[in-house]
Order: sequence, then structure tokens, then C-alpha cells
Amino acid sequence: MQRLAPTSNWPVFQREHLKTLERQLQARSPVPLMQSAGLAAAQLALAIAPHAQRIWVAAGPGNNGGDGLEAAMHLHLAGKTVRVSLLIDRDKQAADAQAALARALQAGLTVQTELPRDWIASMGPQDLCIDALLGLGASRPLSPDIQAWVDAINQSPAKVLALDLPTGLDAESGQLLGTDAQAPTRAVLADHTLTFVAAKPGLFMGHGRDVCGDIWLESLDAATREPIQLQPQAWLNAPGEQHHKTHASHKGSHGDVAVIGGEAMALHGMGMSGAAVLAATAALHAGAGRVMLSLLGESAVSIPPDLMQSTWTQLDLEQLHVVCGCGGGQAVRAVLTDVLARSAQLVLDADGLNAVAQNEAWAQALRQRGDHQPTVITPHPLEAARLLKTDTRQIQNQRLQSAQNLADQFHCVVVLKGSGTVIAAPGQTPRINTTGNGKLAIGGTGDVLAGLIGARMAQGLNAFEAACTAVHQHGQVADAWPKDQALTASRLAQALC
Repeated sequence: MQRLAPTSNWPVFQREHLKTLERQLQARSPVPLMQSAGLAAAQLALAIAPHAQRIWVAAGPGNNGGDGLEAAMHLHLAGKTVRVSLLIDRDKQAADAQAALARALQAGLTVQTELPRDWIASMGPQDLCIDALLGLGASRPLSPDIQAWVDAINQSPAKVLALDLPTGLDAESGQLLGTDAQAPTRAVLADHTLTFVAAKPGLFMGHGRDVCGDIWLESLDAATREPIQLQPQAWLNAPGEQHHKTHASHKGSHGDVAVIGGEAMALHGMGMSGAAVLAATAALHAGAGRVMLSLLGESAVSIPPDLMQSTWTQLDLEQLHVVCGCGGGQAVRAVLTDVLARSAQLVLDADGLNAVAQNEAWAQALRQRGDHQPTVITPHPLEAARLLKTDTRQIQNQRLQSAQNLADQFHCVVVLKGSGTVIAAPGQTPRINTTGNGKLAIGGTGDVLAGLIGARMAQGLNAFEAACTAVHQHGQVADAWPKDQALTASRLAQALC
């Protein structure tokens, strides 16, 4: 059993591949996987709640419920006071879960089908609820009965251990089940999640970041003679190597970044030059040798003296690592043809992406850059939806596939921002980023990320590794931010190194 920390470089599997893994593991295992899963759950329960006086196991109708029954049996045999509630008639259980129920009853456990409200009300912070209601296969909104049990778990003061994933969470996307319904599901809020066989993408994306707590993995392969080889659908994004400046170097040794953006206030009554300044400041603090700022209009924002200023027509784009689109508004359209055709390397963000989504000639120019002109695009879900001609619900429900579709369609590296940012590229296994938090949900932090990616490309990383390294660092700085200080985009940019 291992804890999946934010720095874990761990493979991630989607639902159908996990089912294949389970079948292969079961074929090699001398005991049912459910028994191994239940034992692992009991061991973790004893570790996280060693002084629990009461343990409530809420078991559902499928294999997840069977895992809970096996765990309850081991906890009972260990001398714990365990109450098991089974949310289904016994004769309607799946075959493996029925076998687990029989083992639990034989061990002397009492299994009820009612919600034990008095028992729950008597639980304290040292006690434990085990969520074994629904697992990997859940894809529909919760029934009223299951939702009532989820609410009871959340209202208890006891610690919560979810088996495989918290009930109410989609294992594929990290969205809440029934998000598009009038009354979306409320998920179990777990302190710990013990996931089985392999990591699932939904644990690290969307609401998964909020409801899973500490994530543990039990691969259930201890009884197999050799590990099973199967290509994962993604990897968790591990930290990359930090750039260090050698003594025998000069400003030209660390790359030149040009930031083009910042629409003037006079055009639409809202000046956006600050976005471009943020991107340039991030590139500067991240260690780029020289940073040139090319604003697309008059600016009321003070420009740091460390930044060089230039009109975009004076820039030698063929020699530069260009960051374009930050705060560009409509003004970016005047430069986009040249930027797409001439930039040696390019990070395209914000209004640059919106312009591409509305103009097929620019979309084709982006595709034609290919490998000879490395490119990173950094859409948030709405910008991704515009590029793929769909809606944000579809993007969020299929984040891995959406990022890969963008990468394949535009022949570039894609950073699909959000909770569990996805980095994808043609021919690469996508990565899911596990750093960052809600403090980044403010204006300007995306501009900082674009500038940081530009700096890492300028320092010699290829586009994919530059994106992976920058996204991890961007979130890591937010994770380390002092609790008594407000995080702003300008402070974030200045904290980079």
C-alpha cells in the first residue's frame, strides 16, 4: 500500500483498462481480489483510526459493498465494535458480494439494511465511517436512498475512509455524478481514499481534488508472481528539473522571451495590458535571459524597469520564444498571422486561442507549425470548448480525451487548465498535474503560467517538458503560499525562480 503524494509519478488508468487489469490480476491471484481489498481496507482503517470506539460500514450492492463487508469482518475479528449497513436486499447482491456477506455473518457480524441514525449520532471524532457504497462502475446520479446515506456520512463527526473512490464522484472525470441534472449529486467528503488496482483519473481532477482527502493505493498484485504490464492512459505529473544558471554564462545564455498582448483601454473600455505585464514578469522571474514586452496599446500599468519594451513589428520573431494572447482582446488579431507564421517557439494563450477558434485560416496556420516550430496552447475549459466546437460540460466530463483531441488536431502541446490540469501532446502519454489549489482561481494566474512556460522553453526544455515542469511549479508555489498572506497574480509571478 502506498500514499499517492502530489510528487508521485504514478500511472493512471481509465475504467475499461482497469477492468482488464482486474481480470488479469484475478486470473493470477490464489484468493478473490475482494478478500485482499477488504484486508487492505481494514489495515488502513486501523492505522488512521486506531482509537475508534465505533466503526460504521455503509455497504452498497456491488463489489464495492463486498470490499466493505470484508473490511468489516477483519475489523470485527480485530476486536472493534462494527456496525454494518447494507443498502440492498441480501438476495440481490452480486455473487462475489454475497460470498463476502456470508463470510461476515459467519464471523459473527450483524448486518442491517436500515440507516443507523442513533449509532451515527453517537459517533465521535475518533470513530470511523467506511464508505463502501459505490465504486468504479458508478456513472448515474445517486438514488434518493444512496444520497441520504451519503449525507449521513458527511454529517457524522467521525473520520471517513472511502473505498476505491468517494461515492458520488465519477472515476473518469472527477465530476459529481449527475452534474448536468437539476439536483446534482453530493459526494462523500472523505478524509482518506483507498483506491484499488490502479489510480483513476477522477481522483486527481475536478471535485476529486476536494473530496478524496489523502489518497492511498493498494494494487492487489502482491500474490502475483510478476507485475502486469499495461499501457496507462496518463501519468501523474512529477516535478521537473529546476533551471540553474552557471557561473560561466550571460544573459544571452538563458533565452529571449517576447510577450505580445495587452489591449488598450480605448478600444473596448477595459484595459488589459496588466495581463501581458504579468506574463512578462513571470518569464523574467523564472530566469529568462531577456524579456521583451510588446503591448498592443497604451498602458496605464507601470512597467518594471527590468523589462525591455518594443513594438511587435520590431521583434525578430524567428529568433524568439513568443508568448502571445495574454490580455490581447481584439487587438491580437492584427498580429496573429505573423506570430503564427514566424515565431520560433510559441505559447498561445487566452484571446489568441479565441481568435483561432473563430478563424479557420489561423487554425490551419497553428496546425502547420508542427514539430519545426514548437507550440504550447493553454486553454481553460471554455476556450477548449470553442476550439473543439463543443461545450464546457463535454470538456470537463472528458478532460483527458479533450486535451488529447486538441493536441492531435492542432499538432501542439496542450495545457488544459483547471482542477487537475492535463498536459497532452501528439505521441505522448498525457500527464495530470496534482499541485495547486483554489488560491489560483483569480484573474492573472493563467498569464503567469503562460510566461513561465515561455521561460522554460527559452531555457532549452522541449515544449512538452517545459509545459509539464511549469505547470507543476506554478501549482507548487501556490501550495507553499503562506496561509496568512493573500495570493495575487503579481506576487505569484515574483515568487517564481
